[in-house]
Amino acid sequence: MAKEEIIIVEDPERLAQEAAELFCREAQAGVRRQGRFSVALSGGSTPRAAHRLLAREPYVDRVPWQDTHIFWVDERMLPFKHVESNFGAAQKDFLDQIPIPPGQIHPMPAEAEPNDAGRQYRRELENYFGLSEPGGPCFDLIFLGIGEDGHTASLFPEAHWADMEKNWVLTVKGGHPDVLRLTLSYRVLNRARVVVFLVSGRKKGVVVQRVLERGEKQLPAAKILPKNGALLWLLDKDAAHLLSKIN
Repeated sequence: MAKEEIIIVEDPERLAQEAAELFCREAQAGVRRQGRFSVALSGGSTPRAAHRLLAREPYVDRVPWQDTHIFWVDERMLPFKHVESNFGAAQKDFLDQIPIPPGQIHPMPAEAEPNDAGRQYRRELENYFGLSEPGGPCFDLIFLGIGEDGHTASLFPEAHWADMEKNWVLTVKGGHPDVLRLTLSYRVLNRARVVVFLVSGRKKGVVVQRVLERGEKQLPAAKILPKNGALLWLLDKDAAHLLSKIN
């Protein structure tokens, strides 16, 4: 069962700082533990401020980039130059500015054939983690967001997949924009050592309350419970404004 912690900070700026600090700490811990560090990033607007910080002092010199491998939680199946590309945004924000070997950046194959894209990214994961079956990869750190409908990654409330527990990577359709997407499955997300929900803004207050206090377990975000890891909710005050523990 996941060890859950909730941290509430003053504003989006402090949220970005906390996320960057966490990235640095977990990267250093991962390298000490096994000589390398693996992280899976999410898209959306909230993490972008933290990504920009990672390319600047004091954070950039604290990350062991030579031993860091960056993967993605989900991706829209659009060209990387498209404004809605998660990888494209990360490139602009920090990937092109940090001293990481190019081969240690592992974008999802957004322009591959949809029927083969999930298999391609599974092979990418197998090559890094050295696994073929049955346990699945164990990321050191995964960053997630949450939508107002309770989705996380590209796992949407209305979607059901018979192969959810079998596959590591799913090809799905939905969200805004309503396009084909690749996403890591619950099976992979729940094997991580540390999973962080990074949430900002009053519009997210209701869904944060639904997950953390109302226990609405049908929501995709509520299904994120790392089996042997830690679960951290990192919220700004606006996102946490309906939680009884701060009122």
